[in-house]
Amino acid sequence: MKLSVCVLIALAAAAGFHGSVLRAQDSTNAVDAHLTAARNAAGFDFTGTLARLCVAPTLVPSGIRDVAPGAAPARATWYTEPGKMFDNLYFVGSKFHNSWALKTSQGIILLDTLYTYNSEEEIVGGLKKLGLDPAAVKYVIITHAHGDHVGGAKLMQDRFHSRIVMGAPDWDAIEKSANSYPEGKPKRDIVADDGQNITLGDTTVTIVTTPGHTPGTLSMLFDVKDKGKPVHVAYSGGTAFNFPSTGPNFDIYSQSQRKMAAAAARTGATILMSNHSEFDNSTARLKMLAARKPGEPHPYELGAEAVARYFKVTDECAQAAKLKLTAGK
Repeated sequence: MKLSVCVLIALAAAAGFHGSVLRAQDSTNAVDAHLTAARNAAGFDFTGTLARLCVAPTLVPSGIRDVAPGAAPARATWYTEPGKMFDNLYFVGSKFHNSWALKTSQGIILLDTLYTYNSEEEIVGGLKKLGLDPAAVKYVIITHAHGDHVGGAKLMQDRFHSRIVMGAPDWDAIEKSANSYPEGKPKRDIVADDGQNITLGDTTVTIVTTPGHTPGTLSMLFDVKDKGKPVHVAYSGGTAFNFPSTGPNFDIYSQSQRKMAAAAARTGATILMSNHSEFDNSTARLKMLAARKPGEPHPYELGAEAVARYFKVTDECAQAAKLKLTAGK
């Protein structure tokens, strides 16, 4: 009898071990499937996004700390010249972070504002270099309240009386912060709602709330003109996984990517833009635009199918990261 019990225990242990191995294999297979889907969706168009989210994703166990920003890096590491990207859209960003000036018949809508240390030169100085008046910036839409995008919001608000648009949770985060804004915070202004239109003159930007990167992340839909032809843009407001790494948070992120993909499809967006050059190759595309020959498509004009693939990459990478996180639990 004792021998039989021992045998049963051994068999049960072996079965449990075998089951664990199978579950681990299933999890690995599922992760690999998501990674493969993301890689196929990225193609050669979104290699930066694939690398950041699938190849070497940044995971955050306890969230973003409320710390004072460090010293400004050397100018040579971030400065780049401004440029005209479309008939009515101008690049006033840095080497790695985008800021866009959308010119309308009644002024300018600015998308994101870089860091505090470089917004003066890149945005204010850049607008002037392009023959645009910084005082014409009537609205500033902040995709999310991280220092590399909200840094110049206070400058634009204080000096030019621009209206600042941001998601409610990110306004809350700014107000609660004790250390991240040593030079002062922008005052709460326009709180964005899902589907809200920011209209200035002949131009409308439609807000799509896409929580994930931050709780209040905003993405956008709007039109630009390429040699007089209207073109639909999907603007992704947040990409990296720098939120607390939990299964529910990855689910929120994935749901937002699918939501934005559907919104882009409804509008027929053929251009994908973002607030990071590594994700949309903005600085490289400015150089490509300068070499564009008559009849060639705009460097940003990838087509609706490619826009859909971008959000497939972000969604699949998030699902893979979640499975890796929860494997074995």
